[in-house]
Parts: sequence; C-alpha cells; structure tokens
Amino acid sequence: MPKAVKGVLVECDPSIKAIILKIDQDKHDFIVEDLDDGTLVVKESQLAALKYRLEEELSNTQLQPDDSGSD
Repeated sequence: MPKAVKGVLVECDPSIKAIILKIDQDKHDFIVEDLDDGTLVVKESQLAALKYRLEEELSNTQLQPDDSGSD
C-alpha cells in the first residue's frame, strides 16, 4: 500500500537545486520528488533542516571580502 508524505513545493534557481541535490544524495532525507530544472518537492518535516544545511553550504562557497586595504 502506498504511503503519503507531506511535502513542500520548492522553486529555485538550477544552481541552488544542484546544491540541494548534493545535500540530499547521502541519505535521501529531504527530497520527495525532483520535478524539473528548478522545482522540487521537499519533506515538510525536513524543511528547516534543509534550509540550515543550504545556508551552511552557501556560506562556505561565497567569496569573503578582501580586507587587505590595497587598491
């Protein structure tokens, strides 16, 4: 018998979706369905945890400003 899972529709840029897919690839805890290039269905119960992990990933990949003072 099929099991229903509550999900949240997430629309994002393909680059953000690629990061979400990378986060989900180990345990498959977050994504219910991959719909198209910029749309996913994510487990509602895991949405807060996914946002936290995504923010961590984005902060690790962003360039930090150079405070050396040289122009």
